[in-house]
Amino acid sequence: MTIPATILDTARTQVLEQEIGLNQQQLMEVLTLPEEQIPDLMELAHQVRLKWCGEEIEVEGIISLKTGGCPEDCHFCSQSGLFESPVRSVWLDIPNLVEAAKQTAKTGATEFCIVAAVKGPDERLMTQLEEAVLAIHSEVEIEVAASIGTLNKEQVDRLAAAGVHRYNHNLETARSYFPEVVTTHTWEERRETLRLVAEAGMEVCSGGILGMGETLEQRAEFAVQLAELDPHEVPMNFLDPRPGTPFADRELMDSRDALRSIGAFRLAMPHTMLRFAGGRELTLGDKGSEQALLGGINAMIVGNYLTTLGRPMEDDLDMMDRLQLPIKVLNKVI
Repeated sequence: MTIPATILDTARTQVLEQEIGLNQQQLMEVLTLPEEQIPDLMELAHQVRLKWCGEEIEVEGIISLKTGGCPEDCHFCSQSGLFESPVRSVWLDIPNLVEAAKQTAKTGATEFCIVAAVKGPDERLMTQLEEAVLAIHSEVEIEVAASIGTLNKEQVDRLAAAGVHRYNHNLETARSYFPEVVTTHTWEERRETLRLVAEAGMEVCSGGILGMGETLEQRAEFAVQLAELDPHEVPMNFLDPRPGTPFADRELMDSRDALRSIGAFRLAMPHTMLRFAGGRELTLGDKGSEQALLGGINAMIVGNYLTTLGRPMEDDLDMMDRLQLPIKVLNKVI
């Protein structure tokens, strides 16, 4: 009697050998794997990552140029000015940004991302970011990425000319679930910014937050929609319910579902950089984080996030050393 092939057998042939990501129906099978098969999923995802991305882990630090006071109503975000949140609007000056980039580079990070809590940049923000990128590149050997909301073509071209090599604009969740998360702008608006970024030659960085109440079907939908972007990087966040936000009372995502999701996203996007981001400490803890780093993840944000605390940088670097995961070295001359 012939034993029917499992989804992991299919993925081994289709993704590991043929370099073709799983489709939405196949991802649903991954997201519903029995708990006892999660280690096998992690091992296969690790093999896919090693074969199609290499063994290096990219380390990134992030900093908020403008924190709080955002006019959007993203239900997970404590930076919205529409919610009763303890986060208040703060601006950083260029010397502080340069110093933060220096401290980030000392950890071995190759990437420094400047973020602003805005719907999109005004002229003041655009000018300050352009000046900041120039100042950082003149003093620090590190790549600069940015995330300052929805952009038009002129703004995209200015950032590319300034030396921003990667732009982050998260789709946040599946298109079908997006209206439950944000009502002040559309999924399509975000998608259009990412199209402009790709056309300008900047690397596309787009991910989102898992565990916001989406169904497993919508989680699979989200992975496929991200894969269609052909992104250089996908940040994987897990909901950290923030006081004062509409999602403050949501439960943390189950760690087993988080691991299934990481494996599924790797099998959907064999070439993409999957970056561990916010909420991993609460959702996965130390043991789960180690499983994920050996299960398809190949990049990390180290240190604190925009409005929440992360692990000490040293702890993450020690973890990577313990797992014998080499950190990517910046190969560029400034």
